[in-house]
Order: sequence, then structure tokens, then C-alpha cells
Amino acid sequence: MGKNYVDIENDQGEALRYRKHVNGRGLVAHGAKVHATARVETGAYVEPGAHVGPGAHIGTGAWIEADAVIGPEADIQAHAHIGTGAAVGAKAKIGVRTHVGEHAIVQAGSLIGDDVTIADGEHVATDRRGLWLAA
Repeated sequence: MGKNYVDIENDQGEALRYRKHVNGRGLVAHGAKVHATARVETGAYVEPGAHVGPGAHIGTGAWIEADAVIGPEADIQAHAHIGTGAAVGAKAKIGVRTHVGEHAIVQAGSLIGDDVTIADGEHVATDRRGLWLAA
């Protein structure tokens, strides 16, 4: 049986330990909280202090930065990037290669398409079709 963790050095030269999540085998840093029913796909990273709610999906190659919050049943598609301290509400969907900036908020149930950039600190809400609503 292989080991269930990986040690990776960050930009500051510190070693961070990531465990392989039982549901999907993505990497979850020590200090992150990922619900057992969430799925973290291979190649995805969840950084220290991040929280991933029940039933959430983190796609292949996605990156959830430190202190970000992913709500219950949210869907983060492949290669999306959720910035430090950002929040994605329950049942929201973040498209492929989409970048959610630091401390940005995506409201529950929002549908954000592929290749979208949400600025640092921006608050976004959409209807069920993905049309952006006025702030």
C-alpha cells in the first residue's frame, strides 16, 4: 500500500504536507477541512485553512487557496482557481479555467461560465442561466 500523503515545498521554502483525499485522491493540505462527502479530483489542491462543504466537487487541476470557503454541493470545474479568502456559495458552479479573486464572493446558486475572471473583492450573483444580476 502506498503512502497517503505528499510533502511539497512552497515558495518560501517551507514543507507543506498534503494528504490524498479518500474521495477522488486530490491533495488536501494539513489545516484544511474537506467534508468526507466532498470529491477532490486527482491533481486538485486544497490549501491550509480552506473549507470544502458536504457534497462539493473540486475538479481535476483546480486550486483552492488558503482560507477559501466552498459551500455545500458547489461545483468547481477543472483548472479553476479560487483565491485566498474567497467564498463560493452552496450549489454554485464555477466553470473550467475560471479565476475567482482574493476575498471575492460568489453567491449561492450562481452559475459562472468557463474562462471568467472575477476580480479581487468582487461580489457576484447570477440567475440559474448564468446571467449576472445587478449588485
